[in-house]
Amino acid sequence: MKSIEVSNSSKIRTLRENEYFNELPDEMLREIAAHTRLCEYERGEVLFWEGDVCTGLYIIEKGSAKIYRLSPQGRQYIVRVLQEGDTFAEVPAFDGGLHPVNVESLEACRVWVIDSELLRRLVLAHPTFAQKVLANFGRMLRGMVHKVSEMAFYQVTHRLARLISELPHNDPQGRPLPHWTQEQLAARLGTVREVVARSLKELERSGAIRIEDRRIYVADAAAMEQWTHPYN
Repeated sequence: MKSIEVSNSSKIRTLRENEYFNELPDEMLREIAAHTRLCEYERGEVLFWEGDVCTGLYIIEKGSAKIYRLSPQGRQYIVRVLQEGDTFAEVPAFDGGLHPVNVESLEACRVWVIDSELLRRLVLAHPTFAQKVLANFGRMLRGMVHKVSEMAFYQVTHRLARLISELPHNDPQGRPLPHWTQEQLAARLGTVREVVARSLKELERSGAIRIEDRRIYVADAAAMEQWTHPYN
């Protein structure tokens, strides 16, 4: 990791585009900018480990990263893939606890880090900011409940079909999209590679997808819809 020198105007512009800070007055944004830094990470570099002390709230400026947990057996479960503009580490940044997850860069990336002690002071001093934090935490909780419900009520093949449908197939800026291995797909779904392999074959036999050069393509949108919404 290395620090990147940036102007206060760049920091304030980033804060104005973020969901936590976009409605704050200029005076508050200048104060937050004074406690904001930009860091650069290489591909595969760990931003922080589960159990580390949290030093700030993170915003992806460029690149991508993954949030993941490790089972006692060492199996990885990817909680979320972070893209440009995404914010993470909210829970420990605001509650003062330790990081509950690991975060690793998937490619070279730049990340803004906003001092967590300052943010906790702002929550106490500014009710409007506190309400924004609560609203975002509520959205995160609803998303987590939805994910848990999917794992409880849907088979791996159905969840895999949904994941394939949600993955980007074209990058608007013309950059190559990441190639997901079966192990990585399994980590996203909380299962193992062998189960993903069987589910891919099942989707392929049904005509919903085709696999060419180890890449997955949606072959039949209607068939894919039946897999993604099996109980409709």
